[in-house]
Amino acid sequence: MRCDMTDAAILIEDLEKTYAGGKRALDGVSLEVPRGQIFGLLGPNGAGKSTLINILAGLVNKTGGRATIWGFDIDVHPRNAKASIGIVPQEIIFDPFFTPFETLEIQAGLYGVPKERRRSMELLRAMHLEDKARAYSRTLSGGMKRRLLVAKAMVHSPPILVLDEPTAGVDIELRQQLWDYVRSLHAEGVTIVLTTHYLEEAEELCDRIAIINHGRLIANEATRTLVGMAQEKAVEVTVDRDLAAIPAADCFDKIEMVNERTLAITYRKDRVNAGEVLAALQKDGLGIVDVSTREADLEDVFLNLTRAANAAA
Repeated sequence: MRCDMTDAAILIEDLEKTYAGGKRALDGVSLEVPRGQIFGLLGPNGAGKSTLINILAGLVNKTGGRATIWGFDIDVHPRNAKASIGIVPQEIIFDPFFTPFETLEIQAGLYGVPKERRRSMELLRAMHLEDKARAYSRTLSGGMKRRLLVAKAMVHSPPILVLDEPTAGVDIELRQQLWDYVRSLHAEGVTIVLTTHYLEEAEELCDRIAIINHGRLIANEATRTLVGMAQEKAVEVTVDRDLAAIPAADCFDKIEMVNERTLAITYRKDRVNAGEVLAALQKDGLGIVDVSTREADLEDVFLNLTRAANAAA
């Protein structure tokens, strides 16, 4: 029986963590991870992401606040909470003298999974590690070890999978294989929480993204909404003759010469539109030969939000 009949996969309320020596890693973080979503948790190094994940994993004791996993309070029902979540840590840690198959069998045993219900070979197959099932884990490449950790997190078939920087040090092909597996889990109803430094991954994969900076939540929005917050837009304009000087106009936030006939112009789309930018160039007597634009992306939003949070700190 769940202790909290919430629809949230993970519910965090006023979570705090202050380490010995006074370092405040989490400062009243509250957020809800909806069931069935791929949820991105982003932030600069040292922002508090791994501390939050380690609290959910039971590896770090919180200083204050409350957290529930699949409706189970981590303090009141710790065993049920841990059984509801699988965590792929940032660090590659396992016994090098066990084979991948043995590693998964031991992990399944720790979670009380009966032998007839264990899926060790199925998981190794899904992670493209079937041919390494009987090799010593220490002989695996970095990418293989990373994928073994994913399999290890899924031995007890948890409804929530947390991936802490899962593609760090993984090549493009292996990264794609990993995301294919994550998408298949998501299609089966598994809730995914992802931390990553690859912002393009978060933008492509996540339904919703929360951003933490200096232990505080500074954004928690649907991915499309978050990307839509970026107000800066860039346009590259090729004109009909060589430029003797860089044009100036109030509607340009920034303007640079790419070459003798091409200008890179940045403007704020909440103040002006592309038509006004081009009209300002034409007013200077320049003919427009070609125009290309760059839409804002998650990286723009991330940098803007973290800069604003740092300035306010």
